[in-house]
Amino acid sequence: MERSPIIEAETAVVGAGAAGLFTALCASHEHARVALVSATPLAESASYWAQGGLAAALDFDDSPQRHLEDTLAAGRRAARPSAAEVLCAEAPGRVRDLERLGVRFDADREGRLALGLEGGHAVRRIAHAGGSATGRRITRQLSALVAEDPRIAVLERRRAAALWVVEGRCVGLVCDDGRAVATRATVLATGGAAALWARTTNPPGAVGGGLLVGHSAGAALADLELMQFHPTAVVGSGRDSADGFLITEAIRGEGATLHDAGGERFVDELAPRDEVARAIESRLRASGATAVLLDMRTVDPGRFPNVFSRLRQAGIDPRREAVPVAPAAHYLMGGIATGLDARSSVPGLYAVGECACTGLHGANRLASNSLSECFVFGRRAALAGLEEPAAARGGAPPPAQAIVPPSARTRAGVWRHAGLERDADGLRQLLEDEHPLARMVAASALAREESRGAHQRRDRPDTDPALDLHHAVLTSGRELRFERWR
Repeated sequence: MERSPIIEAETAVVGAGAAGLFTALCASHEHARVALVSATPLAESASYWAQGGLAAALDFDDSPQRHLEDTLAAGRRAARPSAAEVLCAEAPGRVRDLERLGVRFDADREGRLALGLEGGHAVRRIAHAGGSATGRRITRQLSALVAEDPRIAVLERRRAAALWVVEGRCVGLVCDDGRAVATRATVLATGGAAALWARTTNPPGAVGGGLLVGHSAGAALADLELMQFHPTAVVGSGRDSADGFLITEAIRGEGATLHDAGGERFVDELAPRDEVARAIESRLRASGATAVLLDMRTVDPGRFPNVFSRLRQAGIDPRREAVPVAPAAHYLMGGIATGLDARSSVPGLYAVGECACTGLHGANRLASNSLSECFVFGRRAALAGLEEPAAARGGAPPPAQAIVPPSARTRAGVWRHAGLERDADGLRQLLEDEHPLARMVAASALAREESRGAHQRRDRPDTDPALDLHHAVLTSGRELRFERWR
């Protein structure tokens, strides 16, 4: 059978969420030809469902330094200071870029940005678009711009099934239909792996496929043990239960409160996510209940129309009754290890968004830093990628490799043995799992013999100061070592 013609581009981007779309547009703005590979039609990515906003120091009483202090504090002495400095310094500029691209952020009556407050932030610095519909608004607008851009070729309903590596340099990729793309720079923006856990806020496809593709090509992975569990995911039953539906932290910033079965408030609702999630889990274990109650009755439904609408569809009226919630796997702090320009350990290969690990988030991501990360490091990846040399391509591109999704058994095992709390015995069991990423999560969690942020070891409850600023790095040769990132 004849091979399909090779698509030539200067930049290839895999993934059409917020990070991928913005990276593609930034490369196109520099007059580059871009190939954008999307597993779904445009505007149907996981970013579409993102309820959080963009964290950026935009108000007169805020500053990048204050944002930096909050980011480092949330990261539990594991956040990479240089990455956090880049994010906090450049996030305001990326918000302005999005405004120039036509994204309309929520404003007050005087036309100033209506900034929200979320857990771990000392001041209001969260920019939203349409309240809790920020992901929807941004991805719709960026998708429309991408679709209209003559320099961007969109390959929908395709996945990257292998990277094309020649003499140690990534020179392109192969899609699952066998189509190859040749390029100077390949940017993976494939999202995270939270759906590897049985209870999750993520769509089913978020199982770390991009991490496996990158690792197979030689890219180092880092911090796979650091999964953030969102405290307030709906616990439901029935056909349209909204089970796992995330209730944005911004709702607690506007006054919603958490109560146990006896009606008692038991946690500072605006503490960082790892603290709130552990406090809920502790109440659930002590009481045997499956959920605590989120009281949203004082919150204006007009601020969060999609949340209130979704709950009503599930038979819950949050204006009159409390909402049952419990933690769920939400955001992988780890991913493909990258530098500050999103470069991986493989020349020519970049990673941005949740599939990347710059070390920015440390052991506990500060709320709403993830969308800001998409745009800050997406732009950096686009610009750096255009500096890559034109690589010689010898021979034919590699064959597509099948990416096997995790089974229900794997997902249950990851939730059981690598959930909010884990121990060596359970992690050793997970080392025997059939899925390679589950095994790598287990190996990373076993190696981190301490508790820190989202990683809580029942058998190692203390934090080890010797691991401050250290990241668990898994090389392509399956060697696992801790590296100090500054």
